[in-house]
Amino acid sequence: GPLSERPLLEVRLGELHTWISTCNFSPQGLLGAVQKAWSSYCAKYIHVRQGGHAGISMLLAGYCLLSYGWNYQHFSK
Repeated sequence: GPLSERPLLEVRLGELHTWISTCNFSPQGLLGAVQKAWSSYCAKYIHVRQGGHAGISMLLAGYCLLSYGWNYQHFSK
């Protein structure tokens, strides 16, 4: 299909610049991208028939890293 409809993992390295230029960087476009990413994440790791702890563990690990990054100056003193 057209380059703008391809997911990032299907874009070749030489086409990356063109693919990025077709992205919508408006607030609505960015919000749509975040919603699509969240839906994909939930479909792959959260809403599965025989799920494990991987999806929730990744969320918690991401939260811990983000929290540590936000509070790094406080911890380093």
